[in-house]
Amino acid sequence: MFLIELLNLVSEGIWRAWRAIFHHRLSKKELEILNSYFPYYSQLRPIHQKEFRGRLEFLLTEKKFIARGNLRDVSPEMSVLIGATMVQVTFGLPDVQLSHFKKILVYSDTYFSNISKAYHRGEVNPRLGIIVLSWSCFARGLADYEDGVNLGIHEVAHALKLENQIRYNGESDFFHPVIWEEYQELAQQEKEFIKSRTDDFFRERGGEDSHEFFAVVLENFFERPELFRERKPELYRALVRLLRQDPITLKSA
Repeated sequence: MFLIELLNLVSEGIWRAWRAIFHHRLSKKELEILNSYFPYYSQLRPIHQKEFRGRLEFLLTEKKFIARGNLRDVSPEMSVLIGATMVQVTFGLPDVQLSHFKKILVYSDTYFSNISKAYHRGEVNPRLGIIVLSWSCFARGLADYEDGVNLGIHEVAHALKLENQIRYNGESDFFHPVIWEEYQELAQQEKEFIKSRTDDFFRERGGEDSHEFFAVVLENFFERPELFRERKPELYRALVRLLRQDPITLKSA
């Protein structure tokens, strides 16, 4: 027993040493990218910006970004902005690093899937622990930050929901169970509104199933929070409690 504990301590020490040596530090160029092209970060208060940078550096150390298709390499702009999107969605959940998803595959544009025999903009594969993104589609979603359509947030939302199911066998450990139940009840109502076309706030894709609704609702939560709160106050409050952050109050004055 003592030997096992000793080996665990040695292993942990090696891991910490490795992290200290290879820990990613944001360069001046990467900080400029973050400030210039990522509104969520640039609008944060300084104290939250510092926390955000720390979370992003950790993520860029832990994840492997891989170019696919005709994309020759993943540029600093790509890795920083994709990584920042992952931090954004999980920012209120300090213990959530999306650790199940180790690899981020990046294509230059839409790509053909041999499995579905169709072209995709992005997807999440929980079996392989990967998130796949089309850079051109990701960039378009980030360029218009007020239309409620953002591929990066959409796919990261899928990853968050799936990781919760994988790690906790469907039990809501990331999210408070009472709040999750409240969210689910409100989500079901909204999906019915989408299907019956009695409300057009969320796009039709959100009515497909619970996974797509969660992804679509998070796109709107982060891209147009003021309008979301005005149109859907109960659902907005439930998401604030669920994700433990409010994009409106996080903004600097």
